[in-house]
Amino acid sequence: MLLSRRSLLAAPALLPAIASAQPWRATHPELTFAVIPAENASGVNDRYAPFIAYLGAAIGTKVTLRVANDYAAVIEGQRAGNIHIGYYGPSAYARALMTGAQVETVAIEVNEDGTKGYYSVFYVRKDSPYQNVQDLRGKNLGLVDPNSTSGNNVPRFALNKMGINPDQFFGRVVYTGSHENAVIALQQGTVDMAANWWNDEAESNLMRMERKGMAKYADFRIVFKSDQIVNSPIAMLSTLPAELRAAIRDAILAFPEREAAAFTRMTDGKQRPWQAVTNEAYQPIIELNRFVDGLRRQRG
Repeated sequence: MLLSRRSLLAAPALLPAIASAQPWRATHPELTFAVIPAENASGVNDRYAPFIAYLGAAIGTKVTLRVANDYAAVIEGQRAGNIHIGYYGPSAYARALMTGAQVETVAIEVNEDGTKGYYSVFYVRKDSPYQNVQDLRGKNLGLVDPNSTSGNNVPRFALNKMGINPDQFFGRVVYTGSHENAVIALQQGTVDMAANWWNDEAESNLMRMERKGMAKYADFRIVFKSDQIVNSPIAMLSTLPAELRAAIRDAILAFPEREAAAFTRMTDGKQRPWQAVTNEAYQPIIELNRFVDGLRRQRG
């Protein structure tokens, strides 16, 4: 366990709101923290366990981790009030705002170089003959989830700019459920090109999979890279009591420095400490979602 005795002792000092938290603790004896399925469930549990333990100790109430089956589960869970804190992708968070979820951002990921964005890429196998997207007419495309930014919405936006209707251009369009599954589908030949997230040459979902022995980065090539996308947020219900929201916000923003080893484990040492962010940062993603929704309506 990476949670230190020092942090457990320091948590009450960090969050003075705990002393007056009895009113909210009676109605919120347990909080649920949900994560979109970016990797397999066991990988998520291993990555997040120290953070969840820290968060519960810092806030002073039990926090339970939930690995969602799909992106929509986090959105619907927050709309229903069953998920108190969620780790989203940008499009999924924008969708939550668009569908009336009462949520507010707590923190945003920050890359090693200080930027707050990433990219959508299309991978093909390195030994394939494909050099660009146009070479894949009639072949199979692997997307991630309808609410994935880099795994669906940005790819569809990019394909539209290329004049490509994916449902007509490709033999099949397959939703794989997670970024890892998209790479595996490409690896196994189920699809011929797959969408995924990519920060830079040093960090991507594919690099994470290589570190876990699930894939080799050198076995794949990028044939398309998007413009930069705003990084993923952590968000909480805006309907929670003010004292509880303050405790959650303070604890989450303090985690990377108070529990540096646990934060390194959670991020593979590929991020700087999280920073505060507001809902306004995701307005461009709301516009992206609306554009992609319009494409779906046009194409039936």
